[in-house]
Amino acid sequence: MKIQGNSQLRVHIRWMIRRDMSEVLQIEQGSFEFPWCEDDFIRCLRQRNCIGMVAEQGERVVGFMIYELHKTRLHVLNFAVLPEHRRLNVGQQMIDKLVSKLSSQRRTRISLEVRETNLAAQLFFKQTGFRATAVLRDFYDDSTEDAYVMQYRYEGAAEEDSAPSRIHRLAG
Repeated sequence: MKIQGNSQLRVHIRWMIRRDMSEVLQIEQGSFEFPWCEDDFIRCLRQRNCIGMVAEQGERVVGFMIYELHKTRLHVLNFAVLPEHRRLNVGQQMIDKLVSKLSSQRRTRISLEVRETNLAAQLFFKQTGFRATAVLRDFYDDSTEDAYVMQYRYEGAAEEDSAPSRIHRLAG
């Protein structure tokens, strides 16, 4: 289905279930040069702190996200929207769902890594309020690419402490 113009598509975001896997894998394979396989998804989702959600339009899965729950943050591991549904507000609705899980008392930020060559993702996350905070050198197993660490901070969250870490801070 091709959607014209700059319309916005309303989706229902729900927990991922086993029967979503074939559609999720199709989105994954159409979105990434180095896609996860089904075993990668299953291994990840079997972890107690890992959650999968899908964005559904009608009966069709048009996006998904996999994230981990940590004590003070959510960490996005995988996030994709069906190519023909991009720029229709699907990704923004998924980000809004994650942001709704933040609070000043518990989890105050969302973090993720983006490949240095994935400019579209970098721009999308920047547009939704994320900021690049660090570079992870030679981060990926499948290439020598660096990753940008991007974070979204809950409004009113205290500034992150400046303890040194193994990552290289971005200038500016």
